[in-house]
Amino acid sequence: MQGAGYLAIWSDLAPQDETDWAHWITREHAAERVGINGFLACRIFRALGAAVNRYFILYELEDERVVGGPDYLARLNAPTPWSQRIMPRLGNFARGGGRIAASAGTGQGGIVAPLRLDAAPSWDAAAVVAELARLDRIIAARVLLTDIAQTSIKTREKGMRANDGSFAALLLVEGLDEPAVRDALVHLRKILPAEEHGAIDTLPLYRLAFSLPKRLLPG
Repeated sequence: MQGAGYLAIWSDLAPQDETDWAHWITREHAAERVGINGFLACRIFRALGAAVNRYFILYELEDERVVGGPDYLARLNAPTPWSQRIMPRLGNFARGGGRIAASAGTGQGGIVAPLRLDAAPSWDAAAVVAELARLDRIIAARVLLTDIAQTSIKTREKGMRANDGSFAALLLVEGLDEPAVRDALVHLRKILPAEEHGAIDTLPLYRLAFSLPKRLLPG
């Protein structure tokens, strides 16, 4: 990942809303966000094997201050007409941003496992991601810590969604293929405390659907 900060978002979509959402995110919203000062890139992933249309969006930021910075907040408080139409339709919405606490590996994988954590890790994050990154066909592993105060700032966009969720931390595993990432989750279950096992067992994998680095923006 570029930079030292991140913003991660999950949402579900009803089948009838998926095409409108896909056009919005790829033709307007991602470019709008990546164009903000401090935003460096956007990647969008779709859940594999899920009963609903579930998406995971990962923005790469210069640092954790961007999440509560004036440029981003100004955009959150001035949503476009298309955003105003889409936001109320997003189900099971969860959002969190902050800093990269530990990272191992180089590059990005097409299959990811984003494990949300309800508490900051009590275990050695640097050791865990280093161990994961050494596994076969795993590209990278990272632990990301959420800045709850900045993530919780009230904005106009936030007010258009019901029951926003968040998380304390995110363990992100990136690999070349599904079997490799599933094997990494099996390994992770052996090295993380028992209280994390339930979340690992129910975690869907996600496949990359769209990416937009800042250098590809028009102009």
